[in-house]
Amino acid sequence: MNDSVTFALSIVMDMKKEMLICSIVLCWLSHLAAAQSLDSLQLALKKANNDIDRAKTLNALSDQYKYTQPKRTADYALNALQIAERIQYKKAQGDAYLNLGNAAIISGDYPKAMEYFLKARNIFETEISTQSDEQLACKASLAKAYGSIGIVLAEQSNYAKAIEYHLKAVKLYEIIKDAKKAAQVYNNIGVAYKSQSADFKALTYFVKALKLQEKFHDPNLGITQTNIANCYLKQKNYPQALTYYNQAKASIDQHPDARALGEWLNNMGLYHQQMGASEKAIASWNQSIKNSHAIGDRFAQADTHLYLGALYLSLRQFPQALSHAQTALQLANELNVLEQKMAAEKLLSDIYGRQNNSEMAFAHFKLYSADKDSLNNAESIRKGLEAEMNFEFEKREVLQKEALQKKELLLQEEAKKNRLELIFGGLLALLLAGIGFLYYNRMQLKKHLTLQKELAEYEQKALHLQMNPHFVFNCLGSISSFIVKNGTHSAVKYLAKFSKLMRLTLEYSKQSLIPIHKEIQSLENYLELEQLRFNHKFDFSITKDQTIEDDLALPPLLLQPFVENAIIHGVIPSKELGLIQIHFSIENDSLICTIQDNGIGFKASRAIKENSVSVHQSMALDITKKRLQMISSSMAQKAEVTIDDLTLEDTGQTGTRVTLYLPIQYISKHNLQPAIALKD
Repeated sequence: MNDSVTFALSIVMDMKKEMLICSIVLCWLSHLAAAQSLDSLQLALKKANNDIDRAKTLNALSDQYKYTQPKRTADYALNALQIAERIQYKKAQGDAYLNLGNAAIISGDYPKAMEYFLKARNIFETEISTQSDEQLACKASLAKAYGSIGIVLAEQSNYAKAIEYHLKAVKLYEIIKDAKKAAQVYNNIGVAYKSQSADFKALTYFVKALKLQEKFHDPNLGITQTNIANCYLKQKNYPQALTYYNQAKASIDQHPDARALGEWLNNMGLYHQQMGASEKAIASWNQSIKNSHAIGDRFAQADTHLYLGALYLSLRQFPQALSHAQTALQLANELNVLEQKMAAEKLLSDIYGRQNNSEMAFAHFKLYSADKDSLNNAESIRKGLEAEMNFEFEKREVLQKEALQKKELLLQEEAKKNRLELIFGGLLALLLAGIGFLYYNRMQLKKHLTLQKELAEYEQKALHLQMNPHFVFNCLGSISSFIVKNGTHSAVKYLAKFSKLMRLTLEYSKQSLIPIHKEIQSLENYLELEQLRFNHKFDFSITKDQTIEDDLALPPLLLQPFVENAIIHGVIPSKELGLIQIHFSIENDSLICTIQDNGIGFKASRAIKENSVSVHQSMALDITKKRLQMISSSMAQKAEVTIDDLTLEDTGQTGTRVTLYLPIQYISKHNLQPAIALKD
């Protein structure tokens, strides 16, 4: 191949390298996009009721807009950053800086992008070192920051540093088992090595990317296969190159991508050209031109026309070479791409030179030289800016290392301080152990006294459990009597009330104390049951003073035997309509429970029972008296019962008054454990 053709192709390949880097930038950004749609994110932003959710949603919106509207990307990211800084939400701060960096990349402001990515990196590195609650998410975001820094460094032609940061990113992706992102970074590392003409290393990383992409059927598989084929083509390993070009075509057909197809067609043209199959090369490039024209990719069209012009020149088919070179120049002028203009002018100069048209050859050579000087000047300026940016980057790296060293020194000092604190803490522990030994002896004595008290409470519970079977036995006897007297329908109604009472009784039997309102509820159920049984032979009322609180407590089933006595032995034998009055009040340090009836009176009732069997009731009263004794002994407070016979002279009516004096106790509202009221 002659020098002019080689030069034209080298210019085109340099431009392809730049375009490849740009495509990698866009590919990287595309895979950072959130899965949610813009509509759902806007709705989520409206519904967000806290700053954490607002910051997250703003970052997600920023990420969505970066392809089409970099300004909106930056605006959303800035709003997210303001909120995150206000509430000190580090993860959202770092994500906001990533989005700001992405917006800067799309806008072409690489120094600003680098600044944002470095801030994001510092935040995520700190969050990971402090063991934050979002370890996994922070590692993923740190990997994005490393990869983004690598992309900016590659754009600045600082490939060694770019590879260093890409390797940091891929290591994190491997740790968090994100194979898709790892494949993308492997591909970027391959591009960086290929840009340095390190084709063997580039091929290694392209193959790594390919293996991962094949596992999850990545739609970009064809691009990676094309990159591998290009490496083999450069090594002149034509069989392997053809194998991967064929695989790439199959992948592109499976996941259609017009730009990927155009790139493949151009590379296949180069392959055919090297194999000496000029007609196949021309056919491939002509198809590439049609493809590029269909998607409006004039840059790719200009590249392909340069390929064709150079090939036709080597074949000495000057009219075709001239036509393609002129078309390439026209497209380059429209796009104002200096590299393409320079390649087209050089190609035209060589074509006219071969045709012995020295005037046109010299004219185009002058234009080529002017474009070359302009390109060299622009390249010099770009390299100067890159050198400046690299210097700033290195400076930041040094400053960061110094900061890390200072942090390490502070940690060492903190460790020394902790050791001293540990020694003094040990001495203090010995002192406290001595004091604790003395305290332990005292607590043992207190524990012994507490155990004695608990024993008394358990004995009281045992007496309470004896009360339950007796109560059930009496109720069942009442049901049996009611069935005989009133028939099945009334018995069913009676049983319904009895079952409700039994549920309450079973519930209360598990507790040593119940709130006073539950005791009143139980007594009401029992009295209603007995009203049904005795055909409303009596009325009843249950009242309590307004000063009594709902969490005031008393032992369950303590009053029921006395109420039962008032019914069976008081109001039922009487000829008058009975009335049972129950009243709760507080006097001094005691809860006063009064049960009064207008029956025949205590003495008259006892006279009737003298010749009758009263084992059951005597058992209930005996158990109740023992319970009161246990309460009195365990709490060292008065717990007793008095029974007074009412006569006509005393109150104008007969009957019996039973008065119970109980210690004041409360049910804790938080743990429902009994609490003893303290004296003033």
